[in-house]
Amino acid sequence: MQIDYDIRANALVEALPYLQEYNDKVVVVKYGGNAMTNETLKQAVMQDIVLLSLVGIKVVLVHGAMLKKINKQSEFVNGLRYTDEETIDIVQMVLAGKVNKDLVQLLQRAGGKAMGLCGLDGDLIKAKQLNPDLGFVGDITEIDPDPINTALNNGYIPVVSTVASGKNG
Repeated sequence: MQIDYDIRANALVEALPYLQEYNDKVVVVKYGGNAMTNETLKQAVMQDIVLLSLVGIKVVLVHGAMLKKINKQSEFVNGLRYTDEETIDIVQMVLAGKVNKDLVQLLQRAGGKAMGLCGLDGDLIKAKQLNPDLGFVGDITEIDPDPINTALNNGYIPVVSTVASGKNG
């Protein structure tokens, strides 16, 4: 049993300079891919994010969604993803709804304090259409950090889905 305590103590001693360097700094974690489908990995990621938050690092979790999970095949035009109106509606429902709220719950079950946000909330993320041939695919043009900073300053881990609003909604 003493070995476990020695290993933990050494890990903390090694981590301390990094914890001091990143204390009260904002760290953005992009979360997606296999980490979203593997339950063991998902739990480990959530626990790590909560730990970072508890030691004073302000973590923002930005996530996507896998279209395979919602039984929607990705379409491509000249190698770039095409998104039609039906798909964007499904993505908005799943990404800003189910996926976002599931991540909030996982963080809270791991001992964190989390708040779900989406790019539409308070015009957090604005975008412009990349190319009409690609449908509802866009480039981010502006991010309003106020909603994220408000959450961080109140001890929350913001969980942000990447649905954005354009000029015409």
